Parts: sequence; structure tokens; C-alpha cells
Amino acid sequence: MLVVALPAAPLPAGPGRVEFTETAEPLTLFTYKPPTYQDGPLLVVCHGVGRNAEDYRNFAITLAERFGVIVVAPLFDKERFPSERYQRGGLVDKAGAVQPREAWTYAFIPKIVAHVRGLEGKPALPYYLIGHSAGGQFLGRLAAFLPGDAMRIVAANPGSSLFPTRDQDFGYGFGKLPPELSSDEVLRAYLAAPLTLYLGTGDITPEHSFDASPAGMRQGPNRLARGRACFAAAQALAKERGWPFHWRKVETPGIAHEAAFMFAAKEAEDALFGK
Repeated sequence: MLVVALPAAPLPAGPGRVEFTETAEPLTLFTYKPPTYQDGPLLVVCHGVGRNAEDYRNFAITLAERFGVIVVAPLFDKERFPSERYQRGGLVDKAGAVQPREAWTYAFIPKIVAHVRGLEGKPALPYYLIGHSAGGQFLGRLAAFLPGDAMRIVAANPGSSLFPTRDQDFGYGFGKLPPELSSDEVLRAYLAAPLTLYLGTGDITPEHSFDASPAGMRQGPNRLARGRACFAAAQALAKERGWPFHWRKVETPGIAHEAAFMFAAKEAEDALFGK
């Protein structure tokens, strides 16, 4: 009997859940498609340290409805993706050994994008990335090592940032990485990545799994200060070297370490889609 493979169905309207099994480590994807969706882009949302991807999908429904985008929030559970594999992207293991590129957690993002493009029958569907807190750390570092063809990478309220310097060890800087991951060419490409540091001006208290390590405190006393300092260092380096600089910094007044408010703020539009 001839068996004909049926084409994959597009994502359903409204909230949904998809089991992504096209990699060695399956992931659960929480999705939302506006009922009035037509041809808007894809927005991949990366959750915080609470591993509450479904909540982050829900936080992003405001963005989906405002801008007519499909939202996909992958779940990176703590058991398989502890901090070295999530916030640090799996670039190095616990012993500091660099891992193969295909083993990086960053590598899940283009595969997820390709999967959604296939489901929607839109091989050129543009996509944007936004992550908050731990997810902001993940995407801020992804911008340095595997930005792909994302239109914009938004790191919201990251607890620490990847400074474009070899004077700080990874993941605070590029120190102790091999030359192929820390050369001037790598730094130049990092500064040319479409990265937005999206900061709440009320995120100034040491709460919510705050990184109070010596390396973290070297970046600044709170998340707002660290984000501002990272942007200033990157801008200064680009100017000094004459390198392209495509980062942006967007601040939203008064918001603390709260993903729902960051996503609902009017400045979220500028962070994602501003020129």
C-alpha cells in the first residue's frame, strides 16, 4: 500500500503547544498565533530562570496581538539545561572546555525557526528574538556566537552581559576562550549584530537570582547599570576601531525585573522593530 506523507499543518490560532522532536533533545514549544494573523513575522521568546516558558508565551500575547506576529516560546528545562547550557549557551562545559558548535544550545534557535517556517509553509519567514532575565543573557551571548539571520535580538533585563573584551572571562567577556571564539574578527562581528539591550530603569535591586559574584559585580551594582555599561563599552570600542555598530539600547521608565511589564510597555515596539 502506498503511504503518502501529509503536509505538516500550520500552527493553530490562539494558544498552542508543540513537541519539537527534530533534534536529539526534544523541546516543548508554547505557541500563540493571533486569530487575525496574516503574514507577520515570527517572534521567539526565551524565558527566565524560572523555566516558565508557558508564562512567557502568555506575556508575549500582547506583542502578538499588537504586531500580528506568531509567538513561539521554547522550554529549556533546568535538568537538561542548567546555567552553563542556558544562560551561557553551552559554549563551554563545567570544566571550561569548548563544546562543538552543533552542541551549543544556541543551535536550537535556527532549528526551531526552520521548523516553524516549514509548518507555516513560509521558508523565508523573518524572525525576531526576545529573551528576559536568564533568557536575555542567553540571547545576548547568542548574538556574539550564532546570531543567524535574526532581524533583531532583544536582551531584556539580563543579569549580566557579554562585554566585548578579553579582560573578562567568559561569560562576562571573551577571556579564556580560544582565538577562533575571541579574536578581533569575532568582536567586530559581535558589535555588528542586531542586538538591542532593553532595560527597565527600575531594575536596580539585587533580587530574582541576582548575580552577586565578583565577576558580576565588576560589571555594575545592578542589572540596569550593567546593561548601560556593556552598551557604552561596545559603542566606545566600535568608535575606537572604526567598526560597524548595530546595537541599540532602549530603556523603559520605572519597570523593574518584570517580564510581563517589559513586554507590555510601549518601548517594546522600539526595542524589537525600531530603526
